[in-house]
Amino acid sequence: MKSSQGRLTRFVLAGLAGSSLLFLALIVLFLFMEGLPIFTLLTASDFFLGMSWYPTANPPDFGIFPLIAGSAAVTLVASGTAIPLGVMTAVWLAEVAPASMRRIGKPLVELLAALPSVVVGLFGMVVVAPLLQDYLGVDSGLNLFNAGLMLAMMSVPTICSITEDALQAVPVSLREASLALGATRWETTVKVVLPSAASGIGTACMLGISRSIGETMVVLMVAGGASLLPLSLFDPVRPLPASIAAEIAEVSFGGEHYHALFAVGLTLFMSTLLFNLVALRIAGNSAEKG
Repeated sequence: MKSSQGRLTRFVLAGLAGSSLLFLALIVLFLFMEGLPIFTLLTASDFFLGMSWYPTANPPDFGIFPLIAGSAAVTLVASGTAIPLGVMTAVWLAEVAPASMRRIGKPLVELLAALPSVVVGLFGMVVVAPLLQDYLGVDSGLNLFNAGLMLAMMSVPTICSITEDALQAVPVSLREASLALGATRWETTVKVVLPSAASGIGTACMLGISRSIGETMVVLMVAGGASLLPLSLFDPVRPLPASIAAEIAEVSFGGEHYHALFAVGLTLFMSTLLFNLVALRIAGNSAEKG
């Protein structure tokens, strides 16, 4: 009886896992079917390295290099802000804060992850954008810097929560051994705890950055919407997800613009996949060294 139940459980779990992979394969297949036809009209170099994105021009321009540069710039700003904040907050919660403060602090940090992206975007538009204009004197508060800050706000809870769990998983015996050898609490944290949790911290950073790469609503609302190469932190940009969200409702089915947007989606998918593979490789190397 137990063996038959075990086989049934394994069969159900295998079916669920297989259905997830099947749905992913179908999505990828659909992206390729709808995105590749654009390359019958223009070359890959014109599409990926083109400097102009004007789908309504005559003839239309489908160069997405400014969109790629905008996505990369927003992700770099968000990562440079979210990773230090998330990791340092996790270190404080796991190694410094008393237990009573930890019980309050971690749920509050995780509560930020429940904020809808449209609420974060509204905050960036209504609060942060005027502050940037008033105190920094920029032409528009809807720019690369604002988008990076809002994406960092959304990524910090993920990075902090997973990093804190990784730090808590480090055996207490390692901390006690380090302290017994004469190391200070700070030295123990930096030289023993953090290296031991490097794999988990890397995974946390990878998940946080992945959210920044694929986020749509925030960058659509606060990035400025200009398909130009960013030359400073305060230039408006238009990342790849924002272009898809802003234009997909206006295109005609099967047209050039339609296929170009699906090619943009395919580019976003492939870049995210490549990033995840590289990040997993780095995390695996860190785990082996640990």
